[in-house]
Amino acid sequence: MNVFVAREMHPGETRVPLLPANVQKLVKLGAAVAVEEGLGNALSFGDDAYAKVGADVVARAAGLARADLVLRLRKPPLDDVARMRPGAVLVGLLDPFGSPDLLPALAARGVSAVSLELLPRTTLAQKMDALSSQANLAGYVAVVLAASRSAKIFPMMSTPAGTIAPARVLVVGAGVAGLQAIATARRLGAVVEAYDTRPAVEEQVRSLGARFVKIDLGETGQTAGGYAKELTPAQLELQRQALARHCAAADVVIATAQVFGRRAPVLLTHDVVMGMAPGSLVVDLAVESGGNVEGIRLDEEIEINGVRLIGLGNLPGRVAYNASQMYANNLFNFVEHFWDRAAARFELRRADELIAGALVTHGGAVVHPALRPASPKES
Repeated sequence: MNVFVAREMHPGETRVPLLPANVQKLVKLGAAVAVEEGLGNALSFGDDAYAKVGADVVARAAGLARADLVLRLRKPPLDDVARMRPGAVLVGLLDPFGSPDLLPALAARGVSAVSLELLPRTTLAQKMDALSSQANLAGYVAVVLAASRSAKIFPMMSTPAGTIAPARVLVVGAGVAGLQAIATARRLGAVVEAYDTRPAVEEQVRSLGARFVKIDLGETGQTAGGYAKELTPAQLELQRQALARHCAAADVVIATAQVFGRRAPVLLTHDVVMGMAPGSLVVDLAVESGGNVEGIRLDEEIEINGVRLIGLGNLPGRVAYNASQMYANNLFNFVEHFWDRAAARFELRRADELIAGALVTHGGAVVHPALRPASPKES
């Protein structure tokens, strides 16, 4: 089976879909692996490193044209879709809810596309969960970034010149990224508070040494997939008012709140930011899906009333080697799970719950229930 690994062309992307070690594992499974020229350049892996483990190094157009299975990190540009072979399988982080043109193009081309963001959150899928692996690193990077930008140190220090109080950090959203942010801020010695709409995460927050902020919003909770449920406008307003008090007392706010498949909720309005102390800062991990902070700008750092708002995207890309290592393992684990060793090929087993949850196009149509265009009766 011909497997092609495409180089990422997104501006500023430094992550790599597969490292040579993962390619070697694919070759041992019996795959005929081709990688695009320059695949590992961002991490100083030359083409020879991939050739040594058994991969062919080819141009993008040639690799796409003959591939039965295309593996990549981000969603492909439409030009790449047109080059793919009808009947091929595509696997990657395809941003299905933010790609209105991509899914119809993949369906029209006859490509079976698997979006790793949609994998069910089951025990079996944990080793393939690329969203979690990248969010974990994003939470770490956010705190390190904040520590490097802050005018205050994070730990308490007792010195002959006086005692320095620890920094106060507020983490908004205690998902994978938020929990890692809590753990990292605590390791650096900060006093940490954390808030999440899901009461079920309180125990996890407290186990990491942080105080859990409780806000009575009425019924909240989480989806079957473990994501936070979208709040009503009234609940959002109550939440903003309560968070404003905690933001005002914080030196650093790490905002991570997202609702899967929707725009991120605005939790820190302009008034909240204006109420924060000059010299404090906010790192918004949700900036790529709209942002938790009113006025945040993607890939920019701005200052409002002395408060620095950091809206840098692709935080996992700032630790590109480890992010690539984790994503490559997620991707290989997914392929291996569906690999028929006897036939040396990837099997798209549609009855399997993982494929059923993540398959977005197949047989010339958009097949995922949450992404299919509404019929006249449904609209």
